[in-house]
Amino acid sequence: MKKRVVVTGLGALTPLGLSVEDSWKGLIEGKSGVDFVTYFDTTEFDTKFAAELKGFDPLNYMDRKLSQRIDPFTQYAMVASDMAIADSGLVDGSYNKDRVGVVYGSGIGGMWTYHKQQNILYQRGGNPDRISPFFIPMLIADIAAGRISIKHGLRGPNFATTSACATSANAIIDSMMIIQRGDADVMVTGGSEAVICPMGIGGFNALKALSTRNDAPQKASRPFDKNRDGFVMGEGGATLVIESLEHAKARGARIYCEITGFGMTADAHHITDPSPNGDGVARAMKIALDDSGLKPEDVDVINAHGTSTPPNDRNETAAIKTVFGEHAYKLNVHSIKSMVGHLLGAAGAVESIAAVLTIRDGIIPPTINYEEKDPDCDLNYTANKAVKKDVKTVLSDNSGFGGHNAAIIYKKYEE
Repeated sequence: MKKRVVVTGLGALTPLGLSVEDSWKGLIEGKSGVDFVTYFDTTEFDTKFAAELKGFDPLNYMDRKLSQRIDPFTQYAMVASDMAIADSGLVDGSYNKDRVGVVYGSGIGGMWTYHKQQNILYQRGGNPDRISPFFIPMLIADIAAGRISIKHGLRGPNFATTSACATSANAIIDSMMIIQRGDADVMVTGGSEAVICPMGIGGFNALKALSTRNDAPQKASRPFDKNRDGFVMGEGGATLVIESLEHAKARGARIYCEITGFGMTADAHHITDPSPNGDGVARAMKIALDDSGLKPEDVDVINAHGTSTPPNDRNETAAIKTVFGEHAYKLNVHSIKSMVGHLLGAAGAVESIAAVLTIRDGIIPPTINYEEKDPDCDLNYTANKAVKKDVKTVLSDNSGFGGHNAAIIYKKYEE
């Protein structure tokens, strides 16, 4: 039999706060973390706003030498993981570090580092001697997982996932499978992203993926709304500590909830557009339900991918209706991207933390900026105000460029 897997630790840095509880407070209050970009001059850019990580100073968490040798995405990953490990109650000497692993993802990795080092190369007339010896270790997406394991001495399975905006959902799923098959007792997992930089905003603008609502940035991320015009870039990091139920009980850990199942599929359709009618997402949701042993009517809430792009929201709605039938109209569907923006590779982990806390507190964060109904998006999107409700089961789904789909089911823990 597969081992049961539970969540015992949470850590997060988001555009709404530099802790889990501050971020959660902002979510349930329906606040927006979006504003004009402060990191660089956006005069020539089509999009001039994003959901930046406000008030973050790496020197509050690490020494200057380390901060200069790791990209912001790794800074976010390490800090969020420190928080989650502390929250889990894992204390040095109380567990076997050979049995604790790290699977941590980033959709893009060190884009800021690439931008800065490339500028140095060109400013020096193309002389590569000025490139930092830390350039490659700062750039590569797997370095966050490596840094987390090095800092905490975690010697179990260690690697990174990269599947665009499904990245950290896949990290959580891989971590769950590692525990289920008995290769580790505890996994530190999640994702981070830091691409609010000229190439990040410019690149997604070139793709016509970002909102250009420069006259009202805080209203720009509007999942499922008829007038949505693209997503809003976000940044940050989110970490979950998950472990086998038997290990958690043996050490007397506080258990947030249980992860009961997951599904993974590919659209096999297009590099950026979802498959028609959300077929790939629907199959991932159905597999997750089957893996959990649940019926569609057992699900209370869907923490949607909800990017605020016309294709995603339309097709995701169709997928929900395909899988849940008439029960789709009884569900609370919501997208926290309306408040924190789209954290790309970190989205699945941030949204998973929201799912966990929805179960803990019985509060469903709203989808803000929902003003005009789209005929193709006709479900209950928990519009503009949080809803109090006894929640036992949340399905969280994510999709990524390349056609990657992942769905995870979080359930209230019962003996």
